Amino acid sequence: MKSLKVFYIYHSCFVVETEKHLLVFDYYKTPLKTDTDDISLVDMVSKSLKKVMIFSSHGHYDHFNKDILNWKNKNHELTYILSSDIVLDRDIKNCHQMSEGENLNLGDMTIKAYGSSDLGVSFLVEVDQMKIFHAGDLNWWYWKDDTEAEEKYMRELYTGIVEKIRINKDIDVAFFPVDPRLEEFCYLGSEYFAENIKPKVIVPMHFDENFYVSSELKKRIQKYNVDVIEIFRTNSLIEI
Repeated sequence: MKSLKVFYIYHSCFVVETEKHLLVFDYYKTPLKTDTDDISLVDMVSKSLKKVMIFSSHGHYDHFNKDILNWKNKNHELTYILSSDIVLDRDIKNCHQMSEGENLNLGDMTIKAYGSSDLGVSFLVEVDQMKIFHAGDLNWWYWKDDTEAEEKYMRELYTGIVEKIRINKDIDVAFFPVDPRLEEFCYLGSEYFAENIKPKVIVPMHFDENFYVSSELKKRIQKYNVDVIEIFRTNSLIEI
């Protein structure tokens, strides 16, 4: 796998810098400056000489902030790839909305929208000889107070989507929810994903500032020969 720069912003928001592209996933909360180059996220987007692509997996407040639509005022060339459930109040240049099962070819980048076990979609992005998966809210959402019917529905929904993703071999990096609110079921979805998809690297997300989950996940899935990136602070640079 090629080396990759990943900036962890907060929650499920990451900036992925490849050879020719800057990908921003699921921004919702204004970050502080990163710990490298003393540069803000908006500055990264506006000053980048690479192609800038802004992704939002769905319209939940913690995955989509309409402020991203104003970033075009600073960088007229950036492109948006949004889930089809996001309602826009105006026409946006270079904006593509995707539903589950759709494919998008943007020249040197291809994007496949897979389903979610919540709202919206998950994204598989092939760019610069890398396969990058961002799950959005795709997860095995197993809550302690679920009824038997609710548990069965979620299990079948989640495992069914993962089965569709399985046809993609050699995913390099997968950003995946590890939500401590699920308590003892916190790692259920990510362990299943690691076992069945076997990405080279999983980057945990959706944990707010409960950083311990990344270290615990690393221990849990090492048996699947999948690496886990441990995260210790927001607005930080991760070298992969």
